Amino acid sequence: MPRIAILYCKRIKDHSCIACAKCFKGIAEKNAEFARYDDIDLVAMTDCGDCPGLVASRITLLNEVTADLKRPIEAIHLGTCMKAAMESSECPIDFDDLKITLEKRLGIEVVLGTHSY
Repeated sequence: MPRIAILYCKRIKDHSCIACAKCFKGIAEKNAEFARYDDIDLVAMTDCGDCPGLVASRITLLNEVTADLKRPIEAIHLGTCMKAAMESSECPIDFDDLKITLEKRLGIEVVLGTHSY
């Protein structure tokens, strides 16, 4: 069972979705980007670190914490809210650059998106 972490947009969370209810529904239904997994072990969920883009250091710290807890992350999903922020809300994160940086630095798969709701 893959261990995943979800990062949500600190500015959008609880505006377009309260308490990440859509991500939890997406996991239960294997919707959209979650369809790639048979089962999911959600080990962490946190925000991106806020603008202007502290996400790389946030994920590095998250990776250290989960490894110390003997629940290392195997994939990181940037929430659908982060995808929306990148596409329409002037989010400073460049997904392609972030994906390359994190996969190279941490050896963890980085996926853009969670659910389709």
